[in-house]
Amino acid sequence: MSLSPSRRRTTQIFAASTLYGAATLAAALDTDCFAPADRRILLVCNNAAIPETTPSLDAMPGFERLRGRFDDVVSWNGTIAPFHPSGWAPRPDDVPLWERYLRLAWGLGDDEVELAVESIQVNPAMAITQIFSGAPVDVYADGLMSYGPTRNKIDPLVGTRVGRLLHLDLVPGLKPLLLTEFGVVPQIVRTEAFREVLAELAGVPAGLPSVESPALLLGQYLSALGLISAAEEENLHLRMMRGAVALGHTRLVFKPHPTAPAQWSRAMEAEAERLGAELTVLDAGILTAPVLAEVLYERMRPALVVGCFSTALLTASAFYGLPVARVGTELLLDRLAPYENSNRVPVTLVDALLPELGDRAAVLAQRPSDGAEQEVSALVRAVGFAMQPRIYPQLRPEAERYLADRLTPVTWRYFKRRRLTALALPGAVPSQFAFLPRNATVRRVAKRARSLRRAVRG
Repeated sequence: MSLSPSRRRTTQIFAASTLYGAATLAAALDTDCFAPADRRILLVCNNAAIPETTPSLDAMPGFERLRGRFDDVVSWNGTIAPFHPSGWAPRPDDVPLWERYLRLAWGLGDDEVELAVESIQVNPAMAITQIFSGAPVDVYADGLMSYGPTRNKIDPLVGTRVGRLLHLDLVPGLKPLLLTEFGVVPQIVRTEAFREVLAELAGVPAGLPSVESPALLLGQYLSALGLISAAEEENLHLRMMRGAVALGHTRLVFKPHPTAPAQWSRAMEAEAERLGAELTVLDAGILTAPVLAEVLYERMRPALVVGCFSTALLTASAFYGLPVARVGTELLLDRLAPYENSNRVPVTLVDALLPELGDRAAVLAQRPSDGAEQEVSALVRAVGFAMQPRIYPQLRPEAERYLADRLTPVTWRYFKRRRLTALALPGAVPSQFAFLPRNATVRRVAKRARSLRRAVRG
């Protein structure tokens, strides 16, 4: 391409850490969500705790099907080695030096640079946007967290450069809250385009066994995030199995998190034998490399998909029309700490929208448990304000209305009384009783009362 003397070359840099994210970018490119550019670079970031032992997205089955959308593929890990992508950012005084270095290393010259990043609140996205300090930024979201608030305050020098939030339509009709404090406009990546990309990935051999219409159980390795204990997570998987078998499914496929301990699979195999079910565990002994849950949807067409709060539950339901069920969301809602934990909105959405595995009628009807649809937009905005009141002060009136009108035994689990008290919201503890949770004597009496009640019931 010949350039006019007055026009500089444009290079678009797309930072991605997961194959799901790269597939989202591919769908966005296929539908012209990005303007033409002279060069497109895919910047691969491996954010695993130990990147050396975990394959990066460009080593996963199917990546070659996406590769053609980009002119070059560059490793962020290799660029900043020996630093870890999640823990490194340039010192402010070193930013000009790093930009000069990256322009030289990646052959950018004096190109106009445009960025597309995920999870802009944290590194490596934050580091990349800081280094290319004058570049316009698009943020793309590949999961449910985009519907929640920005997890911490972003430097206005970065936030004001963000033009769009590209996201998948996982919850039709619900608008993301992420980055709205900067007036960022959300834009949906077309579902049909995303499914076409996933169909490309599903066509790649990955050693998948042939199992017809199984119940697919999704593991997330929540204990590694400190959300629940390893024993509780193992029990969660067993609950998935028992619930699926109780619904009549005898062919089970378990997709563990790639870094989950092997003993969980052994416990599930023993339980499957006891239940008289046929269990297939998609671990390293079967697969040549990890695969996306969506590839399994394409290849196996599950009769039921069960998980805790994985985004894959919503892709199964909204994109593939597959029956889904949730397990353990009430436990997670109780355990998530601090209240502003960024997993809170994903857990809330799954809990409010999907049936609980033990509620047979709700699972068969594919409706939320507890008998009533939640007004999800109002719920998310109320939870979002309670999570980040300083970032979204304009949401206070909406949160007050929601809590005043719709705080019921069902919706109470999405809030914490102490949090509502700290924010002076409806549902708060009256000020004259605010001392009670901190009073040791009251706690002892309450504990003994609970013990006596359990003894009487027993």
